[in-house]
Amino acid sequence: MKHNVIITAAAIAAALALGACSGKTSVTLETVEVAPGDLSETVTATGTVESVTSVDVGTQVTGIIEKLYVDYNSEVKKGELIAEIEKTLLEADLRSAEANVESAKYTYEYNRENYLRDKALHDKQLISDYEFQTSQKDYEVSRAAYQKATADRVRAAKNLNYAEIYSPIDGIVISREVEVGQTVVSSMNVANLYTIADLDNMQVIANVDEADIGNVKPGQRVTFSVDAYPDDLFEGSVTQVRLSPTTESNVVTYEVVVATANPGHKLIPGLTANITIYVLSEPDVLMLPAKAFTFKPEEFPGEEKLPAAGEAVDPSSLAEGEKTVWIVEGNRLVNKVVKTGETNGVRTRILSGLEAGAVVATGYDEGMAMPGPSDKQSPFAPKRPGEKKDKK
Repeated sequence: MKHNVIITAAAIAAALALGACSGKTSVTLETVEVAPGDLSETVTATGTVESVTSVDVGTQVTGIIEKLYVDYNSEVKKGELIAEIEKTLLEADLRSAEANVESAKYTYEYNRENYLRDKALHDKQLISDYEFQTSQKDYEVSRAAYQKATADRVRAAKNLNYAEIYSPIDGIVISREVEVGQTVVSSMNVANLYTIADLDNMQVIANVDEADIGNVKPGQRVTFSVDAYPDDLFEGSVTQVRLSPTTESNVVTYEVVVATANPGHKLIPGLTANITIYVLSEPDVLMLPAKAFTFKPEEFPGEEKLPAAGEAVDPSSLAEGEKTVWIVEGNRLVNKVVKTGETNGVRTRILSGLEAGAVVATGYDEGMAMPGPSDKQSPFAPKRPGEKKDKK
């Protein structure tokens, strides 16, 4: 016949307390050795890859697209012919402007001769003032008409040159907006034909949280990755921190511009980048964890192996940037003043006051010893391996 045994929560708690009381506490001093290392702090954000230089190539004249010499992904050089607009009407406008110049020139020269002749006669009082003033007016009007015709010819010649469209930069065609035979109309806005981007030099426009933007400065090193090349890590540097905030869902962010070289043209406009900004980067410097500066010696009765603490430094005597740490020298704790530098919140740089290899106290570890063979155990505690159960 089997008997069911019910063990209450109170009985279990009492058994655990009895087991805990039977253990022996052991206090040890936690220390850290001063050693050089890389002190860094980073800020993470996401952004979009863009070309540093991107130009919309358009036309300033109205006409029909006659030839397109480049297409998507075509590499172009500055000054290379990339498109032509049909020139028949533009050439006709130039010939008309040149004819107007010739006509205006003949009229101007004729009226100038009349003016000079009438001026000489008027000086001798051989003609009336009215006749002289009429001759002078005709001369001035014809001169202005000649100047206007000359300017119109310059405009017509320039418009004819605009029919040939050249690349303004070295780059790659990332967009084409027209087809051969399509009419482009020049109005207040230039009609766009191509978009050409310089893919050798790219930038990432990243959105950095307001809590981190205070630590971001131009010149800081940046690494980032893109989903298109998950195994590649790209490098750049912060070139600009834009002060205009963006608020979305009550989250305030600021735009940070990161410049990067792109010789292999792996980076293309529109990619999403996951960036890491190294707001603090000090390689191979002496440093200590933050808890080393908050450590204070304590006394534990019965623990004779712990090093005894010496006299503490008066905090009011510390200068700016100075802190105190407790170093272990033999069987003693000595309070020493150190000058500190940059910190990432976890570790702090040591500028002076300590040498590499010094042992610094950081805290106490109050452990609990396991019960020995002679210790009394709770009847509800599990048996140790190899121990036989009592027979009833």
